[in-house]
Amino acid sequence: MPELRKDIITKSWVIISTERSKRPHDFVKPQVEKVSKFCPFDPGNESTTPPEIMAFRPANTAPNSPGWWIRVVPNKFPALDPKIQPVRLGHGIYDSMSGFGAHEIVIETPDHNATLATLDYKQVQEVIWAYVERYNEIFKDPNIKYVLIFKNYGADAGASLEHSHSQIIATPILPSLVLQEMEGSKEYYGFRERCVYCDIIQEEKMENTRIIEENDDFLAFAPYASRAPFETWILPKVHQYNFGEIDEPHVKNFAAILKNVLLKMKMALDDPPYNFMIHTGTPRGDGKEYYHWHLEIVPRLTKLAGFEWGSGFYINPTLPEEAAKYLRDVKI
Repeated sequence: MPELRKDIITKSWVIISTERSKRPHDFVKPQVEKVSKFCPFDPGNESTTPPEIMAFRPANTAPNSPGWWIRVVPNKFPALDPKIQPVRLGHGIYDSMSGFGAHEIVIETPDHNATLATLDYKQVQEVIWAYVERYNEIFKDPNIKYVLIFKNYGADAGASLEHSHSQIIATPILPSLVLQEMEGSKEYYGFRERCVYCDIIQEEKMENTRIIEENDDFLAFAPYASRAPFETWILPKVHQYNFGEIDEPHVKNFAAILKNVLLKMKMALDDPPYNFMIHTGTPRGDGKEYYHWHLEIVPRLTKLAGFEWGSGFYINPTLPEEAAKYLRDVKI
């Protein structure tokens, strides 16, 4: 029987459509053979990207040359530009701003065929450290209000290049979805004097039906009101507001649980396309008591259609509890 579930943070509703139910194995699809072609992210092709902003490389290698194991470059076709002055504009009743911000690419490995799911744990840690370094450096600009770290994996998730990479976009305004989460978290805290994300962790551990994986510092689970099949959240188990303050032990365990979850998805769902994004409090923002940074993974196994666009509801054909068990049972 269909069921509506309410997101406790954003107050949005999703439809768990069991009448249209898809079992986990229904999402498995034949792999498309990859065609070799020129890749600007491959070692030796450094001159074809904009000059690197940062790289993890041996001290005896020159910038923009081979030898790196992590490389960060500006996006060649940026959504926003740090050289533009941040200016607010008006058009009658409408508001706009100049296209100030930043848009960077984190090339996660020199190996063209590797992915975050198949990289070793040490290399995934290096990816996380690159995120942290760029996040904190970008926030030194007082005009930046938010830094979003995200990954598009697979053509259906918006990736235009196969080589494993993620992106960072910094904006002069707070994204509306993050603001919605913060406002919902603040309202919950005002009523209960507790962080809603911390309470979600306790509820998930108590029910123990949606947990996918857990280690000393992080919990991965299918959220109660999952918007999509196999949607997964990864949360630090101890309250943490700002991703940029993550320490070495937490980086190690964050990298481990992220890699493991992505590998489980790869094995169980035949390497599905997905998006992930880190939602976090900011160094200059409010909410240290009630907001909790986290990573959300959304596999792109279904498509939005007229009802979703017209109503704001998401329709999820797979029970989160069933999806979590399917991933939990994958042996890696």
